[in-house]
Amino acid sequence: MAKNTRIDCGDGVTLERGVRFRLSDGVTLVSDHYFPAWPGPHPTLLMRQPYGRDIASTVVYAHPAWFARRGYNVVIQDVRGRGGSEGEFYPFRHEGHDGAETIEWLRTRAECNGRIGMYGFSYQGATQLLAAAERPEGLQCIAPAMTACDLYRGWFYHNGALRLASSLGWGLQMLKEDARRLGLREASAKLEAAWANVRAQAAHLPYAEHPAIVDQELPSYVRDWFEHDSPGEYWSALDVNERSHLIDMPALHVSGWYDTYLEGSIRGFNLLRSSAATEHARENQYLVAGPWVHIPWGDRVGEMPLGSEALLDMDALLLRWFDHWLKDANTFAEEPRVRHFAMGVNRWMSAVDCSGEGERVLHLHSGGRAESRKGDGWLSDVAPRSEPPDVFVYDPEVPVAAPGGVQAMSGVFDQSALEMGNNLLVYTGEPLAEAIHVFGSPRVVVYATTSAGCADITAKLVRVTASGRAEFCCIGIARSSYVFGSYYKADEVQRWEFRLEPTSTVYAAGERVRLEIAGCAFPLYDRNPSSAIKASEMSRWNWQRSTHMVFHDAERPSVLRLPLIEVAL
Repeated sequence: MAKNTRIDCGDGVTLERGVRFRLSDGVTLVSDHYFPAWPGPHPTLLMRQPYGRDIASTVVYAHPAWFARRGYNVVIQDVRGRGGSEGEFYPFRHEGHDGAETIEWLRTRAECNGRIGMYGFSYQGATQLLAAAERPEGLQCIAPAMTACDLYRGWFYHNGALRLASSLGWGLQMLKEDARRLGLREASAKLEAAWANVRAQAAHLPYAEHPAIVDQELPSYVRDWFEHDSPGEYWSALDVNERSHLIDMPALHVSGWYDTYLEGSIRGFNLLRSSAATEHARENQYLVAGPWVHIPWGDRVGEMPLGSEALLDMDALLLRWFDHWLKDANTFAEEPRVRHFAMGVNRWMSAVDCSGEGERVLHLHSGGRAESRKGDGWLSDVAPRSEPPDVFVYDPEVPVAAPGGVQAMSGVFDQSALEMGNNLLVYTGEPLAEAIHVFGSPRVVVYATTSAGCADITAKLVRVTASGRAEFCCIGIARSSYVFGSYYKADEVQRWEFRLEPTSTVYAAGERVRLEIAGCAFPLYDRNPSSAIKASEMSRWNWQRSTHMVFHDAERPSVLRLPLIEVAL
């Protein structure tokens, strides 16, 4: 195709494909540019992504031509080592530098008026944060969705446990293109075969030796994620967690209550609200928390239809955001700092931040037999006196399944069948006398012993409806090596305290609060081998079972702490 050839996209919008830009280190990046019908200069919207610039995140956003019809130049760029761009792809490593240089280049182009915004979700959200930390002139606002400032805690690991299904699945997806670019036919065949049944891949042991990722001719990044199972320099070199104080612009954060990166999105919003470079930036962090999984964003999540309100027009919201900051249109001035979809009543609500105004403390109780929902576990506002502990056995060979089952599909799923097993504890409150609204991150304090010197504890919040349906709300996990370090000892009572991922859930009068305690949630998280073996190196030859005891008495009161806001019905 001849240089500067324009393609008609309708309504006067034109596309220039394959625009080349040479970085200072000699690598050439390729992008597609969409131009409005009328003469500029105009503001520019930039998306940088690794999946093919023609896709342009249209799985959740309008096509770039839609934004161009509304007065924006839109640039969709293949990141280094992907699509048409040169260089080697290593996730996150080059996105700050490459993004900043791209923005400096776009700012000087004749069609641009010097004002630039960025948008995109998932990896495209991370490219925004990394570029923003470089503070390139011209970048005036960003809209990072379903991503993380802190990659270790918000993307890959949760209190020391690997988010296995998402990390391995995404790694396989990324390596497929690397194998094709490198001409590695055998490696490509293994990756394609794994991708054809990607939900089953988390069962491979050891997962660090998955045959599709171990080829030494392939890039090492997936193996590196598994090797670096603790926070440290590896992760801080890739993200903006320790450089958030450099970001000096407004940001519209978008998250989903059932998204893999929910924790990352909420953490990023809170981090920039408290530590962004200027008061202007800190005061102009906004959050939309919707009832969504990673893909798609709609009116059904898991088994549950959510009604028409769940169909938020994200494109119109983005347009108001960019018009406000890039066109001085004052179109976002009336938006709340936090807009959240309340599960249970299926309505959008507003808040000034994403923490509760009060707290309700529910104590765990039983007669010593809280295994499964057939047991005698209950929740109460009253503190326990003398009660026997509850006991369950964690067996990595027969793991407790994640909320969406072994397929790790998140969403509103009925937990009743999973709660029939004796390998988890179930505590259920009495029917509520009046409605409550749980908003923010619930927290658990669990006094427990394990027969193994390395263990996990998971906690799952459930809403039990009047019909008996047990709907998943949110989950958390903690790994002893992360929480206690080398101080953790087998058969010694330890005080485990950790947060679950955030939620916005209204429990109606007559409904019940339920808490599940278990030793895993597979394959959402990787399994603990119950030994000093790294989880990524666990196999059927080196794992062990562990007996867990949970205490709830006057000296060791295990509790569930629910952050609450006023019920607005």
